[in-house]
Amino acid sequence: MKKIKIVLGITYLGLVSTFLMLFFMNFSLNEITNYDFIKTNSQFILNLKNSNLFISILLTITFIIIWVLLLGFGSPVALLSGYIFGKWLGTIIAAFSLSIGALMLYLIANFFFKDFVKKKFSSKYIYLIEKFKKQEFLYFFIYRFVGGIPFFIANILPTLFNIKIKNYFFGTLLGIFPQIFVLVSMGSGIEKIISNNLDKPSFYQILGSPDIYYPITAFIIIFLLSLFVKKFIYKK
Repeated sequence: MKKIKIVLGITYLGLVSTFLMLFFMNFSLNEITNYDFIKTNSQFILNLKNSNLFISILLTITFIIIWVLLLGFGSPVALLSGYIFGKWLGTIIAAFSLSIGALMLYLIANFFFKDFVKKKFSSKYIYLIEKFKKQEFLYFFIYRFVGGIPFFIANILPTLFNIKIKNYFFGTLLGIFPQIFVLVSMGSGIEKIISNNLDKPSFYQILGSPDIYYPITAFIIIFLLSLFVKKFIYKK
């Protein structure tokens, strides 16, 4: 069983590396940040959504889940979901998909890499283990809300606490919802700006849009609130 875990674990890491290599072989950083490239391809995606909403939602959910399993960050796909589906539907799609992907990654890590995670992180977070045992859902919800560490690490780290599946899923879904709503709102605002501007808008035009500075303000408020909560919850 140990050898099987090692082989499957290496295979998984190999798939992640292959995906990243193929992506950057086909798309350079300059290309994917080029305004014309973004505008042209975003129009194609929006037309696809308008022609078949159900298929678009299904493809987006699948993509986000795979993205999470490939150790991707949550912010880019939340922005993308808002860009394509708007504020409300985009939030539901992104939060649900990220929660499913996170749960799947947690189960993979719990099976293949639990010993490795314990070896690397148990001494740092041992003071939280007893807290999680007492009120698992509450503390996991707060853990998700507070954030502060890369998304893929936040998905794997709870193997230390042996979180129940239902608590992991709903704790993730509710905990990340505020941040996801803000990011999705920003993505929706970016779509409006690009749709209304043939030429690349300036930084000040983007920042001056209510669809952008409202989400940024909300993000700052959530960030400050999370720091306040973290100060008490993570107290040893």
